[in-house]
Amino acid sequence: MVAHYTAAKKKRSDDAYTAGGKAGKRPDRAAIVYSKAVKRIYGDDMPVALGGLEASLRRFAHYDYWDDAVRPSVLEDSGADLLMYGMSEHQIVEICNRLAKGENIHDLRDIRGTAYLCDPKDTPLGAAECPSLALCRENKEEYAKACKIQYDWQDEVYGKTVIQRQTSKMLVQLPPALSLTTPELDHVYELPYMRTYHPIYEAEGGVPGIKEVEFSITHNRGCFGNCNFCSIALHQGRRISVRSKESILREAKLLTTLPNFKGYIHDVGGPTANFRAPSCTHQLKYGLCKGRKCLAPEPCKNLEVNHEEYLDILREIRKIKGVKRVFIRSGIRYDYLIEDENDEFMRELIEYHVSGQLKVAPEHCSAAVLDMMGKPHIEAYRKFQDKFYKMTGQIGKEQYLVPYLMSSHPGSTLKEAVELAQFLKSLKMRPEQVQDFYPTPGTISTCMFYTELDPYTMKKVYVPKTAEEKGMQRALLQYFKPENRRRCIEALIKAHRTDLIGMGKDCLVKPDEQYSAYLREKAAKQQSGKGSQAHNKPAHGKAHNNNSANRHQANNSVRGSLYASGSPLASKGRNDRWQKEDQRKKKH
Repeated sequence: MVAHYTAAKKKRSDDAYTAGGKAGKRPDRAAIVYSKAVKRIYGDDMPVALGGLEASLRRFAHYDYWDDAVRPSVLEDSGADLLMYGMSEHQIVEICNRLAKGENIHDLRDIRGTAYLCDPKDTPLGAAECPSLALCRENKEEYAKACKIQYDWQDEVYGKTVIQRQTSKMLVQLPPALSLTTPELDHVYELPYMRTYHPIYEAEGGVPGIKEVEFSITHNRGCFGNCNFCSIALHQGRRISVRSKESILREAKLLTTLPNFKGYIHDVGGPTANFRAPSCTHQLKYGLCKGRKCLAPEPCKNLEVNHEEYLDILREIRKIKGVKRVFIRSGIRYDYLIEDENDEFMRELIEYHVSGQLKVAPEHCSAAVLDMMGKPHIEAYRKFQDKFYKMTGQIGKEQYLVPYLMSSHPGSTLKEAVELAQFLKSLKMRPEQVQDFYPTPGTISTCMFYTELDPYTMKKVYVPKTAEEKGMQRALLQYFKPENRRRCIEALIKAHRTDLIGMGKDCLVKPDEQYSAYLREKAAKQQSGKGSQAHNKPAHGKAHNNNSANRHQANNSVRGSLYASGSPLASKGRNDRWQKEDQRKKKH
């Protein structure tokens, strides 16, 4: 669905994962459509096991943004017999082996990393129970409770079976599969893949999505960053697993033999490029902490930071014959990086692995919003930014940071959106792309979007939901674009921040004629109000004179507010002068 629709629910004009990049070649809710097609064509006895990201994130009852409703588990919707969540290598091998031996798919009820539906009377004992589908539909607090339970038990060390009643059957999710060991991961990534799309798509121009991964190397899995809007924790998990240095180097050498290789390895990364080890030794024995994050709002005191192994791998890849440059594009956790007392990795990152721009993800600047996102506070980004530009200058390169920013995330009011716009202006940043929050199934942020509750505190969360407000928040992040001027002015009026409309150095936008009219109307109402008050006062002696003086002072105050800091207009003539000045600048 994300591949088909934008965050505004508009149909996309292209699809990078289809031949020729043409939209509309795959059905909406493909997992459901294809599962039902298999059953219809081959009969109900044909075993169907769902897997992949879509199945993982829809395994429980979940809020569906496109329907604006709570849907049941995709197992119920699709009619599939079994669901594999996570990366699923262990699961698919065991399922295939046991089916090959003659077992019925409905008897496969003991494989970690799977989920199935059963009669409620056959529900296993000792499971953690989520509020049912019916309760989640009726009561948003129950939905939030279900979300917390699901996340609390997604750990391969202490995770337990989680159950949830669907329409008539019970969904049973067994504990997560164990992470692949380094030898297992090496084996998976060194299988003889074709490394391209099928030749039948060549006539249609190929599949555009291949360009992002064709000359990239995956070296890790999992992410202990655990941002609330991200699905990795519920899919790959928070535990880090890695490939060996030798395996990575073998793949790098293989890339140099491919016909289209030009000497550039586009990425050596994963969910987070610079994670090569667990965040602490505690998690290996006891699992990752429930309800807590390793990096946010501040780094845990037990966090262990080390880039030595990753740096060694990158150095060795650079030495390979035929490799001109090695880039890192899959995302650096700057908050983790700045905790490293050794600057060696950051220095070499800047010198060898940035192609002019390094993309990083502060997402926002407001502490209130960042807390809802599960991200570190903006001070961490400022610290990284200062260090990045200082080192870049020392090395003698001209390189830039490109921040990923998100508008309209739960917790963001217009006040926080204005704060972010001011932050961007103060740093002279003009983001070319801005992402509206996109509520995808299964994430904590999507739970907040639907319930307007934080599932861990059960406190109310403000959620911008109307197209009007989301448009305003998005426009504020690109306040400098002429086409966003009117919307920004409307947002600033609504946020009571008209001090940011004007010609002053701290202002975000210049006034326009509509804003001038708004101010004249506002001033007229104030004048009318003062006049009414004067009319009701005794019209003699000092009382009359005092009131006249007060009116004069009020008029001056109104005019003063209009012109303060060189900001808003008070007359059409002045507005015309500004418009002429704008036109003169455009000509030159």
